[in-house]
Amino acid sequence: MRANRAYELLVHREGRLFRPSERLEHIEVVDVDTGEVILFWDTRPRETGKLARALRADLAQLEADEFLAKWRRYEA
Repeated sequence: MRANRAYELLVHREGRLFRPSERLEHIEVVDVDTGEVILFWDTRPRETGKLARALRADLAQLEADEFLAKWRRYEA
């Protein structure tokens, strides 16, 4: 099963226009079936977009188990 069918990506950002660099934003990968958070990152605003794009690309391309194996090693 593709990862984007098994998991949902949630990105929690501060305001769009003004995002102070010292504030942390959050990225979560949630299991669709259970609603449980599988992976979680606290990121700086300038890093949030890059990480979210990379996660979305892998969610679309990889199988669910491959996705988890790849991204678990980067979890904070």
